[in-house]
Amino acid sequence: MNDEDQELTEAPEPKNPLAEVFGFPISNKSERALRFQSNRLCPFNNVVPSCTKVSEVDPLGVCTLFDKDCEPTVVCPVRFKEDFLITVQAANFFFSPDTKWVALPEIRLKDAYGKAAGNVDIMLVAHDENGFVTDFGALEIQAVYISGNVRRPFRKYIQDLTAMTLDWRGAKEYPRPDYLSSSRKRLAPQLIYKGGIFKAWNKKIAVVTDRKFFSTLPVLTEVEVGRADIAWFVYDLVHSTTDDTYKLTHHKTIYTEFHPALNIITRSEAGPVDEFIKVLQKKLTKLRQGEMVADTTLASEALE
Repeated sequence: MNDEDQELTEAPEPKNPLAEVFGFPISNKSERALRFQSNRLCPFNNVVPSCTKVSEVDPLGVCTLFDKDCEPTVVCPVRFKEDFLITVQAANFFFSPDTKWVALPEIRLKDAYGKAAGNVDIMLVAHDENGFVTDFGALEIQAVYISGNVRRPFRKYIQDLTAMTLDWRGAKEYPRPDYLSSSRKRLAPQLIYKGGIFKAWNKKIAVVTDRKFFSTLPVLTEVEVGRADIAWFVYDLVHSTTDDTYKLTHHKTIYTEFHPALNIITRSEAGPVDEFIKVLQKKLTKLRQGEMVADTTLASEALE
């Protein structure tokens, strides 16, 4: 085990990794919470009443996951649809006041060669009195990837909905929010492929994320709303002690231009070159001493 793996293993773990299951904390034993959990329902305006995460037949109903700070982070994009806050806010960014608009989910986007560039989470379409399209903007929802196995603690809890808590500390493949993969494998490709098309069309994009994930991104260069190509809507989950639920709450909005934001997000920050040279030297020394290191056949021949 290398030093990085050791640090990951020793990272603090909340006792219970599941912040919300089918819309409610597992400590919430209200009639409403148990009704949603026992019937596998989604309270956040899914396309159907049931949760459909991963599977319509056997849904993985984990909406939010606790991170190492014991704060919830959103791992299901539908969680952001609470009270339609994000669609109204995006419409205010895209269109002038009093514009008539509708929200269309999962719209396929193609490039100039007819190849799929991905689906847009929600397209907001402005229209006139006769129902003809007059403008549009793209709303992308950025939930967080999970490392580890979240299905196991989820199944454990579902077996006994009367449990007030769940102690999953020390479990194999303990589930954690994977902020790095979320930015590199989802956010960056979205901006490159889909964002590039909308920029070419001179259309705006809104990106929705939560406070915990956004705090892991590099600092973006802000501009006035009138110059912005992208609006970053950052939301938080605020716990209500009155009814033991989390409320989706707007935290802040950041306005950026497309190309500067893309450059910052897709650029890796270089560490000390001396550290990398030490790694190379260590590998080279082992190779010269006759020890095998991964994929070194050609290197061994070169040293003979």
